[in-house]
Amino acid sequence: MKALILAAGLGTRLLPYTEKLPKPLFTLMSRPVLDHAIQNLIRHGCREIVINTHHLHDQIETFVRQEAYGADIQLLYEPLILDTGGAIANARQFLKDDCFFVINSDIVSSVDLDRVFSFHKESDALATLVLHEDKRFNKIALDDQGYIRNFNAGPDGLAFTGIQVLDPRIFDYFPDRPVFSSIEVYQDLCPQNRVKGLVEKDIFWSDMGTPQDYSHTSLVLLAGSALGITPDPIQSNPKERIRLTQNWSRRIQICKLAGDGSDRNWFRAESESRTVIGSDHGICLPETDGSAQMNAFIRIGNHLYSKGIPVPRLINHDRISGMVILEDLGDVHLETLVKQENNPTTTLEWYQRVIDHLIDFSVRGAQGFELQWTCQTQTYSKELILQKECRYFMEAFVQGVCSLNIDFHALEDEFETIADQALEHAFTGLMHRDMQSRNIMIHKGRIFFIDFQSARIGPLEYDLASLMIDPYVNLDTGIQKTLLNYAVQQLNLGPEECEHFTCCYQYCRLTRNLQILGAFGFLSRIKNKKIFERYIPDALASLKNTIKELPGKQLPKLNKLVQSL
Repeated sequence: MKALILAAGLGTRLLPYTEKLPKPLFTLMSRPVLDHAIQNLIRHGCREIVINTHHLHDQIETFVRQEAYGADIQLLYEPLILDTGGAIANARQFLKDDCFFVINSDIVSSVDLDRVFSFHKESDALATLVLHEDKRFNKIALDDQGYIRNFNAGPDGLAFTGIQVLDPRIFDYFPDRPVFSSIEVYQDLCPQNRVKGLVEKDIFWSDMGTPQDYSHTSLVLLAGSALGITPDPIQSNPKERIRLTQNWSRRIQICKLAGDGSDRNWFRAESESRTVIGSDHGICLPETDGSAQMNAFIRIGNHLYSKGIPVPRLINHDRISGMVILEDLGDVHLETLVKQENNPTTTLEWYQRVIDHLIDFSVRGAQGFELQWTCQTQTYSKELILQKECRYFMEAFVQGVCSLNIDFHALEDEFETIADQALEHAFTGLMHRDMQSRNIMIHKGRIFFIDFQSARIGPLEYDLASLMIDPYVNLDTGIQKTLLNYAVQQLNLGPEECEHFTCCYQYCRLTRNLQILGAFGFLSRIKNKKIFERYIPDALASLKNTIKELPGKQLPKLNKLVQSL
């Protein structure tokens, strides 16, 4: 059995991503979709496969040549894209001896290729196209005997799966020109009853032509595997790959979860009362910011979990699609719990438990932590404070929200002081960098930390300050002081160490305050997430109190600006 895999296309619907990576090398279950197509053909007895290439052909050729396939793989480069018919005609010397498959390289399906081949061989058709119902692509009309009548029936028709079997006699009907569509040939053959359609009803099929389709396909496959309802999934281990089981994807219910400040999309996938969470980081090509954040999320998450630090277990992922499947920790955040209970005593108890875990996160999390796992910066540095917190505050909040024409450089000397003080005498460990109530889950009475992808080496004081001045909860100042004392006691600090810790905490509290207001300004104005506007008054009040409580009178310009806002 022979086959042609069509892999020459430009992938225009996946732009701009396909400018750097050809669509056949986009991954599903951490393997290129082209690899899934090749493996599927080999499993069904195909021993000779031709792959046509054009766009970024060198990447496809490099991938295929480094794989040890148990079949003869030929690569056929097209200097000019020949369209589907021209590509088939160009491979005639490889395919002329017997019936052969032609398969698009950007689909994944559970179609039984053995059944398709047998169906074709039993007919007198020159071409058999596998069809199914998909309202987005329906256009092919069949008659009562299963012959295709036309290719422009619209919504009342059926969709082509991208899988077909051709008889070599089809070459006699091809036009004498290099570039043409196979569909125009089939359309001419329809009146002669030479083109059949095999309708598949209960199959999994996905065309990953657009970013949305690609992301959804990755989510469904990863979630199905994690939920254990795919006894024959596409496996990530080449030795274990076997075909998709029909109809399994219909047993998965996926709902989108409400987002927050992040650009990521979140989903819950459920089957038979079992659930997992899908975190969609967006398509992450290598050596991009998205890839760096995705890699940080995976590496840091696995590190923390291996240390026994309470974070969700990362079950599976695909780095190119940016999809991660995690343990489901429910829907109760610390913010939700505190507001529901509305009890100062229990609030204090919960926060003390969080601080215990936070100290553990800092101390044990730093053990064996690799700096190269981080994204943006490896440590909480002076440059980060100046650019991502102080300048962020001035540009996104002071200028953006308050419409004041005051430049970062007007207060740069004081920002330098703030940065130095926030780092001096720091209790250094692994910092979360966004330790607020919505990133703390309560599941079955246990505390878990989420959204840890920005973790880096830095002061425990910063995470503690983030927890205390969180505007989503807006803790009472008395509780904040009690919790600060609790943290000092848990760390068993001496008098001088306690003084240094408290001073560093106050300045970390200030930098966090600036970051919060910068973020709320950016999210509400630039990202148009107006819900964050409601938290600005409490965050601003917290900043004013923080400035007042700083030791000494070192920041007169910032104090004057803040009190005027």
